Amino acid sequence: MKIKVLTGFFLLLHIITFAQDEIDSLPKLDLTKMALVNQSDSYITFPTDIGNLEPLIFEANVNPNFVIRERADSKLMAILTPQIRIRMYDKESYPVQTPSYIPQISLYHMISESGALKKTSIFGKIAHHSNGQEDPFYKDSTYTEVNFQSGNFATNFLEFGVLKSFYSHKRNALGFLKSSVEVHPSGWMIREMRGTYSGLRWHNSFLAYKLPMDKPFFTESRRARFSLKLETSLMLDQVNDWDLLDINRLNATLTVYYHPKFLEDIGFFIQAYKGRDYYNIYYHNDIAAIRFGLMTEILRF
Repeated sequence: MKIKVLTGFFLLLHIITFAQDEIDSLPKLDLTKMALVNQSDSYITFPTDIGNLEPLIFEANVNPNFVIRERADSKLMAILTPQIRIRMYDKESYPVQTPSYIPQISLYHMISESGALKKTSIFGKIAHHSNGQEDPFYKDSTYTEVNFQSGNFATNFLEFGVLKSFYSHKRNALGFLKSSVEVHPSGWMIREMRGTYSGLRWHNSFLAYKLPMDKPFFTESRRARFSLKLETSLMLDQVNDWDLLDINRLNATLTVYYHPKFLEDIGFFIQAYKGRDYYNIYYHNDIAAIRFGLMTEILRF
């Protein structure tokens, strides 16, 4: 009888241990990680752009995220982000012209979970985007030449969307899909931008993290070695008298990120972009560029 009891006990212990190993063999994913995936990355580019951007010393995106939540497994949370994007131009005195200030607050809510890694969350965001200038938008009364040096650019906007995650055992990759709508009410942007700056945009993105295979389990300190992100943005409203199917309405970005073992919190990225310039008042310009640089990667699995 004692032998049967001991055998049953050790069998139960083995099952529990095996189940725990199964859990540890999967990456860890909670609402905080899903939210940070959706927040833009901090980066700095090298002065080696290929394309039609003005020559730059660097472009930098500073994007700290302050998470507001009750506890680590919260299903509802907020993120405060005082985002700043700057460009230093490769010309006399190396000016940093009209930085973009994009303070924002985002709210995330986990609405469904199917297993450890198949999750769905919704989010909403309210944000401000300006360049900190106060001079007239145009250089003169003809209203034809934009004052890029010191012209005022300002808009406020809302964004609502959904995030879905999935995991591929075969490729050992964690993926995310996002779809959202960004709305700039006409009264929330300065008068000179109306009709030329899109106030209704449909964003879609696909992001995949290739997870490491050096260990059969995941911990809080492990991170992806490679990631790939494809983003598109389609302008849906009446802007610049473009036809509905005009290719100018589409912005597209492809980013490939590599995190080498010898670096702690940053890695290298290469990015291809085609579309309207996203740098505040420069949105009139159409750019096509390939950039290289350093990017932060704070996610751990």
